[in-house]
Amino acid sequence: QVQLVESGGGLVQAGGSLRLSCAASGRTLNMYAMGWFRQAPGKEREFVATINASGSSTDYADSVRGRFTISKDNAKNTLYLQMNNLKPEDTAVHYCAVRRGLGNGPSAFGSWGQGTQVTISS
Repeated sequence: QVQLVESGGGLVQAGGSLRLSCAASGRTLNMYAMGWFRQAPGKEREFVATINASGSSTDYADSVRGRFTISKDNAKNTLYLQMNNLKPEDTAVHYCAVRRGLGNGPSAFGSWGQGTQVTISS
């Protein structure tokens, strides 16, 4: 079983940047494809980005492509999400998770972390 803990969220003005981290324990991340999701008040949890086990392949939601970068450091057993040019609509609790199946919906992922709040002011 892998345990995940997100960190790095905070309050940032529009146009600013944040880097989120997802620290894994229990198993090494080099065996797992991973994903980032976010959930705003009153909305469903939505896909943000995913990365394969080796870190060689990534995919992004259209809303963040070109602004966010997902990466993993398997030596540190940590997943990252670099978020640039942040917008107020990026405000949400952000979660990391392990891929368990096909597709990019939340049902394809598991071992969810506790989440970290990202708030973007205008």
